[in-house]
Amino acid sequence: MKIAIFGGSFDPPHLGHEAIITTALHTLDIDLLAVVPTWLSPFKTTVSTPASLRLAWVKKAWGGIAKVSVLDYEVRQERAVASIETVQYLQGLYHPSHIYLIIGEDNLRTLHQWTAYKELRNRVEFVVASRGGKSETSLKKLPINVTISSSKLREHLDASMLPKPIVMDILDYYTP
Repeated sequence: MKIAIFGGSFDPPHLGHEAIITTALHTLDIDLLAVVPTWLSPFKTTVSTPASLRLAWVKKAWGGIAKVSVLDYEVRQERAVASIETVQYLQGLYHPSHIYLIIGEDNLRTLHQWTAYKELRNRVEFVVASRGGKSETSLKKLPINVTISSSKLREHLDASMLPKPIVMDILDYYTP
């Protein structure tokens, strides 16, 4: 079994995330795409939306897609979880022959600082989802150009950038 892991805060989920999911399913040779919302990113100090709500939004938006499994592993830990822990958990659960770890290109410059980076590098093949630019890396890339970010979307809500199944849920939450 070959799997890909796509983790993130999803605060809120948006069409950029959807493009990554869709592209990963069509371009990576995988049996399963594990979408893993965080409780709290190890690189952030806060989130805008409770983890349980972000998890529910991700499940509603993409949980029904074939080969996609939305996992609550990191949310259940109720703390920031390093990627290596999630990889180890999924290795124990699925015993995959290959693991892709999808990261945003904005993570490239600090990737070497991730917890247990050398061990992580030995366990996964990194796949870079670009965010509108040409990333200078020898790592495998997902052929997308995603320029939206959750933080910018929270500042200027744009319903056209939200996944259709959860547009109203997100607008209701973020609109006073």
